[in-house]
Amino acid sequence: MLRSMYSGVSGMRGFQTKLDVIGNNIANVNTVGFKAGRVMFKDILSQTVSGVTAPTEGVTGGVNAKQIGLGVAAASIDTVHTPGSAVTTNVPTDVRIDGDGFFAVTASGDGAQETPFLTRAGNFTLDANNQLVNADGMFVLSSDGAPIILDAEIKSFSISSDGTIIGVNADGTTAATDFKIGVVKVNNPSGLEKIGGNLYQITANANPDGAAELSEAANAEAGTGSIVAGQLEMSNVELTAEFTEMIVAQRGFQANSRIITTSDEILQEVVNLKR
Repeated sequence: MLRSMYSGVSGMRGFQTKLDVIGNNIANVNTVGFKAGRVMFKDILSQTVSGVTAPTEGVTGGVNAKQIGLGVAAASIDTVHTPGSAVTTNVPTDVRIDGDGFFAVTASGDGAQETPFLTRAGNFTLDANNQLVNADGMFVLSSDGAPIILDAEIKSFSISSDGTIIGVNADGTTAATDFKIGVVKVNNPSGLEKIGGNLYQITANANPDGAAELSEAANAEAGTGSIVAGQLEMSNVELTAEFTEMIVAQRGFQANSRIITTSDEILQEVVNLKR
């Protein structure tokens, strides 16, 4: 069989993967804190028809190898952690990180979950027990790793740039609470694993030993970035770029399909030689 046919199949598979990633990006264009993905390709092992010949001084020159490529494969599917645009909501519990950190949330308020999940989506709310939670009811962790639970007598509150929650009592007096919203710095954000629900799971390739060390926001040494209250970070998907990449993927898919049909026509001519 012709090698070109298998190369065409690998190309169609690769561009189908690229279209899958583009489709997911476009579907999440309005998802809070979403980070777009991208597909990078690599060539598959080449078949060597003849090897390299070294030059012989004064006799012959060197000869390069003759190799035939065997197609393409997906080298990686990266998550692009560039910042998304900021949207002002004026909701006190909406926060975004102006920097490279992540919020930490946990499904268990009693500390049973050792490693928290990470998220850039700061659309938090207070539940009936004055606990700060995300849209799925997961607890938002403070800088010391504890769930944030406000006192019942607090009438309202605000959040400072370092994550400190400042409460306003019924008599109008203000006082800083014992809670600061925790932020986690990740050495390699692309090493995080997406698990759905705007959440990431830390891995050994994101931080050493898969650790998630909570710290305060606006920490210059930790590089966690400051917290901006009343705003949300939207998706970093750019529709113009995505639609351009969609056209490239579509044409690439069509071109590889032509390789298969052309190879099929050549094979048909070989079969017809007997007639």
